[in-house]
Amino acid sequence: MAIIDPEGALTYRELGASCSAATIGLRSILRPDDRPVIAMMTRNSRHTFIGLVSAIGVGAKVIAMNTDMSGKQIDEVCTREGVQLLIHDETFSERLHALDPRVTRLIAARSTPGRRDDDLAALIALAPAGRPKRPKHIPQMVILTSGSTGAPKGSSRTGGNGQRPSVAAGAGFFEKIPFRPDDVVFLAPPVYHGWGAICAGSALALGATLVLEPSFDAANAVELIAKHRCTALIMVPTMIRRLLALGHEALAPIDHTAIRIIGSGGARLEGSLVEAVREEFGSVLHNLYGATEAAFISIATPRDLIADPESAGSPPTGVTVKIYAGATEAAVGEVGDIYVGSFMTSPQYTDGRRKETKGNLLKTGDTGYFNEFGRLFVIGRSDGMIVSGGENVFPEEVEGTLLAHPGIKDAKVVPVPDADFGQRLKAYVVLAGEPGPSPEDIKTYVSQELSRSRVPRDVVYVADLKRTGTGKVTKSTLDELDDRQAAADLSTREAKA
Repeated sequence: MAIIDPEGALTYRELGASCSAATIGLRSILRPDDRPVIAMMTRNSRHTFIGLVSAIGVGAKVIAMNTDMSGKQIDEVCTREGVQLLIHDETFSERLHALDPRVTRLIAARSTPGRRDDDLAALIALAPAGRPKRPKHIPQMVILTSGSTGAPKGSSRTGGNGQRPSVAAGAGFFEKIPFRPDDVVFLAPPVYHGWGAICAGSALALGATLVLEPSFDAANAVELIAKHRCTALIMVPTMIRRLLALGHEALAPIDHTAIRIIGSGGARLEGSLVEAVREEFGSVLHNLYGATEAAFISIATPRDLIADPESAGSPPTGVTVKIYAGATEAAVGEVGDIYVGSFMTSPQYTDGRRKETKGNLLKTGDTGYFNEFGRLFVIGRSDGMIVSGGENVFPEEVEGTLLAHPGIKDAKVVPVPDADFGQRLKAYVVLAGEPGPSPEDIKTYVSQELSRSRVPRDVVYVADLKRTGTGKVTKSTLDELDDRQAAADLSTREAKA
């Protein structure tokens, strides 16, 4: 079995036949001599994979679109990349009012019953029998960055760093995260994200089964994992946190003995969550540290996480990671900028901008260090660091500490401007229940767990932190929360007046 989704089960034979028919069908609606540029904006389903494989089959430049993008961002990306065809789920149609009418649209998954001529399914049904021809162009996969302002940049998966693809790099991934052909993989991260794409491609390459749901819901995930007796769970930290928050009894339907792998990627994994996973499921957690421009960089195995729950493990075979403190390579334990090199690194963005490099090594934008055992530790984003009390302070470190507090359900910590000190930390906190810790309780907790210099000056309580499909909190979400808080403060002042 290849895929299990809300529409049922799909065998590899059926998947292959659908992909072949879709490839033939796409050729009939695309200009024959041009290199096709096809954008995909779909949630996880069979249609995502049929669309992706058929787009690759016609030699397209494929743009994996983030489903959280606004209509303006969608239009900007499609214009910048020269998109000719957009394959999207029907649920996103309302965001496409500003899209250039010259862009052809195909519906992947429908949210209303029936089939129409603009369906991917209709294209497949009407395609003539036969095998698709070899494409004239080498396909190119473009993953969009998760930047929080403006239209996201595009990073090409064909590289451009002068290095040739290496069998060792693929083997290095499986060496760290040992998928097997008989695995049943619950894939929660969206395929438009690098972490979801890597795991989906790896599992299908081996002939494993993917269990998909369009959007993550912890209770529904338990049902699917139990029903299909999944052996591997691929998530981002926020999803893992929400799954565990259901409690041990709610997780009882899952056959814990069947689970060989729980994979986390896409965001920082705090040590307290590592310990919580081990307590519930045993030592099966793997943590991948990667970047849009470099795919996977370092992977922590269960053994690495037992040795140190905060570790990002070590680079897989085929990947080189170095730490630079200024112009020189950092010593063991010395904090510096993380650089990575492999055939997967892509310093050139599709809009012409470039990431900083040193030779064949790409600057990730993260700060970290190697310990004496060769394990990598990622501290945070270089551009997110502030200086407080003469110390370098990373919001991610404070955020991880807050998430370990039993009275806090979710948290986001960001640097904000400060008239006196230039910058300060602001914490948005979702309480686990009432009564919860007061702002002073939270500040005292951070001071005791870390240091006074890491205490957020502002603690704002919010009912919820809206996260994207990859578990990130965007700047627009925080701006909206700030606007609500400002409006509430104004109403309070007016009432007192």
